[in-house]
Amino acid sequence: MHQPENTEAITINSVREAADRLAPYVVKTPLLESPFLNEIAGRRVLVKAECLQKTGSFKFRGAWSAVSALNDSEKEAGVLAYSSGNHAQGIAQAAAIAGIKAVIIMPNDAPKLKIDNTRAMGAEVVTYDRPGGENRELIGQQLAESRGLNLIKPYDHPMVMAGQGTCGLEIAEQTKALGITEADVLVCCGGGGLTSGVAIAMEADAPGLSVRPVEPKFYDDVVRSQIAGERQFVEDYPPSICDAIVTPSPGELTFPIIKRLCKTGLAVSDGDALKAMGLALQRLKVAAEPGGSVALAAALYYGDQLDSDTVVCVLSGGNADSATITAALQTLE
Repeated sequence: MHQPENTEAITINSVREAADRLAPYVVKTPLLESPFLNEIAGRRVLVKAECLQKTGSFKFRGAWSAVSALNDSEKEAGVLAYSSGNHAQGIAQAAAIAGIKAVIIMPNDAPKLKIDNTRAMGAEVVTYDRPGGENRELIGQQLAESRGLNLIKPYDHPMVMAGQGTCGLEIAEQTKALGITEADVLVCCGGGGLTSGVAIAMEADAPGLSVRPVEPKFYDDVVRSQIAGERQFVEDYPPSICDAIVTPSPGELTFPIIKRLCKTGLAVSDGDALKAMGLALQRLKVAAEPGGSVALAAALYYGDQLDSDTVVCVLSGGNADSATITAALQTLE
């Protein structure tokens, strides 16, 4: 019987090919465990420390996957990206490695550390007024057309999604080595590039592990989209310290994969994300950022919504400034 063609943006082959391109450059991040965190959660908690990845977040995976897939003429033209910071730094680093030009559009309220780091890697930074309602997608389209740059979106881009999926390949390998065949895999989720990529990897290599997106409270557009069966949008953005994942909706390319493969997600408060960030530093000795800590917060404080005795959390980024790190540690006093 004829099987319908898979129309999703990526397949497991896309992820495996990205892994081959990434192999000489990516950090295989560890899967960490603390008995103190297990006690708080009431279950086994394994933490995939992507804050130890190059540029301080998983975003380097997707950035290098996309940049390394460009042809020679595309590389000569250079790349353009928009990002609140982590994708920006990933693209800037990938472009520097490839020796090509990078222009990054960043919100003027992004953490200064992220803007400074992006410039330090050699990228040109163009800021826009996010609080004032300026549209980064429109600015990006105009810049790409006027300057002939290749736009690499932060999540709705097949090669970016495939690169993020390599994190899932590592989780599958690491959990298998530990004899784990069933677990909830909690993934910090904005537009869904990491969540969809990890879900594709789990389907192929660890089908007993269920992927669940985790978002900040009030930015639960992915959870609401899962429930509704179609993409939902955040309106009237409230302030959040989880700047890395405050996207208005799941991606057009990412959501079909999330809809098919992921269990219903969770939403956590900024306060719980900050506490989880502090505990990651205290107990695991890794520095995360609030948006990169929401999955760990879900494991520690939302256990009544979890199904498995073992939880794998992706600690997705660690680009926090000193004031935020201090605030996170003060939650433990």
